[in-house]
Parts: sequence; C-alpha cells; structure tokens
Amino acid sequence: MLNAKKFLPAVLCFCLLTGNSRAQIPFRHASYIMGNDTLPYRIYVPGTLPDAPLPLLIFLHGAGSRGKDNERHLTHFRQAAEYIQKHYPCVILAPQCPKDKRWVEVDWSLPSHQMPGEPSHPLAMSMHLLDSLVRVLPIDTARLYITGLSMGGYGTWDWIQRQPGRFAAAVPVCGGGDTTRAASLRHLPIWIFHGALDRVVPVSRSRDMYRALQKAGNGQVRYSEYPDVYHDSWKRAYATPELWQWLFSQTKNAAAKH
Repeated sequence: MLNAKKFLPAVLCFCLLTGNSRAQIPFRHASYIMGNDTLPYRIYVPGTLPDAPLPLLIFLHGAGSRGKDNERHLTHFRQAAEYIQKHYPCVILAPQCPKDKRWVEVDWSLPSHQMPGEPSHPLAMSMHLLDSLVRVLPIDTARLYITGLSMGGYGTWDWIQRQPGRFAAAVPVCGGGDTTRAASLRHLPIWIFHGALDRVVPVSRSRDMYRALQKAGNGQVRYSEYPDVYHDSWKRAYATPELWQWLFSQTKNAAAKH
C-alpha cells in the first residue's frame, strides 16, 4: 500500500520553487515509501510553472549507478537534462535502483528473454511513484516519456511492454526487450540506440527488437546504430539534439491513431 502522507507534502513543495542562477538544474532529493520499502529518487520541476500542464520524462539509469545515495544515478544524464530544460521545459523523474536489484530481473548477456510475469520490485515501485506524481503535479499525461541506458534500457522496454498505453514515446539505449510482445507496441513511437561494438549488451538485442517492431507494423520505430561505439552509446545518443526535438513532439493521442 502507498504511504502517501510521507512523500506528497515534499512533492507539492516543488511547485513553489523559483528559478535562480546555477551551474546545474536543481534536482531535488526525495524518497518514495511503499510499506517497509523505500525508493530514492531525484525530481526536477521547473521553477516557473506554465499555464499548461508539463510533460514528464523518466530516466532509468544503468547497473553501475545502483545504490541508495540518491546521487550517482544522474551521472550520465545531467548534461542531457541541462539541454532539455533549456529547450523543452518538463518534469524529470529519476528513480534509483538498489545495489542488489535490477530494473528487470534477467540475464543481460542472453540473446533473448521473455518478460517476467511480474515487474521487478524497483520497477513496480517506480510505476506506483509515477501514478502518485501525476495526481499532485501539473503533468500532461498525454506527454509522458521514458528513456534508459543499459540496465535502464531493459527497464524502458519492460515498462512500456507492461503498460503499452502509458507513454507517448520511448528511447531505450543499449537494452533489450521481449520480441514476442512487440505487437503491443505497434502504435508507440520508439527510437532505439546501440553501439555495434557493445560487449556488455549484445547489439542483436536492439536489432531484434527493431525488426520485431517493424514486423508488427510499427511504422514509427527508429533505430540508430553507431558502428564505432562500444557500450556507452548513450553519450552520443543523448547529445543528439534531433532526439529531443523528436521526443517532445510526440503526444499519446497522436501515437494511438497510428
């Protein structure tokens, strides 16, 4: 059961923040509590809220950023977040997976996997956290976006395959999903990224998902493969202005018509 009383007041106070001069956008520290479990997360809400609801972007980090310090999981996304807030003001949500858990409890080295019957505990908590935030913040539920890298790429695939009608678009980077469930995503704009020289997550995981989505009739899926890049394809992907222009132009209602 949600322990809403312990986190909703903290979330609500974000709406009262005002902008100031800073080197980095001010992600706030927070924790989401479900029963006896706590999920650390960082959240950014623009200091000056517009009249219209804001889009929300979820970032799922990789395995090396797991823990409970509520700091390191933003390492590979801060620069992208700075660019995004300058050009596409939005709420950014970044939960942190515990050290001994995964966004998806599967072996990353395998050539394929079937989606587990239930989401991992950290991913399930993140899903409940999102439900709570959209109830208390001015968020446009037709403009929910998700991206993740490596382990977070797996998490991105898993989340959108469990809730195919939730998001307006998704950007999984060097991850892998369940190709047998590609048909559930035939309506969703997805831009996949991977490095051809990746020795951590086989590039075939992204290639296979791309082919499966095409076969399922997804005419909006895009795939960028970098021939000279190893595992860290997120560096080039997140530094691509066209990606963010594409992402924030998507709306759920428009995606559902395809």
